[in-house]
Amino acid sequence: MTFNKIAALAFAGVMTLGVVATVAQDTFVAPTTPEAAVAAREALMKSNGATLKAAGALTGPEAAAAMQTLLDNFTHMPATFTEGSIVGDSEALPAIWQNWEAFNAIIETGKTAAADGMAAAETGDMTAYGVALKTIGGTCGTCHQQFRAK
Repeated sequence: MTFNKIAALAFAGVMTLGVVATVAQDTFVAPTTPEAAVAAREALMKSNGATLKAAGALTGPEAAAAMQTLLDNFTHMPATFTEGSIVGDSEALPAIWQNWEAFNAIIETGKTAAADGMAAAETGDMTAYGVALKTIGGTCGTCHQQFRAK
């Protein structure tokens, strides 16, 4: 078995456990300090990156679970960008709050793609699932180009 397959299977197992935990209880708590906001958004983005990296090799329930993770993360993202949360090692630009509607539109695109990808995975439409993954990846890139310090 190749390393990629082993990694995908391991990720699928973790995702399955994560879905069970998510269904049982959503553990996201909106941050209450600027430092907590930075830590929370960094954790969400790292989760998105790891999920996207493995998601292309997933099918069926594991693929749907990956999309659920992405959907949850995009849903929680605005709460992690509280005004004044450019502290510490934050790479967020002030442009986020100056262009809040455009910033949220990018997040909404990610949410829509994740929901579409989840529906595609649940029905076995791996072509549509792949399109959703590409859209989400593009969404991340667009946001980082406009709203992240380089």
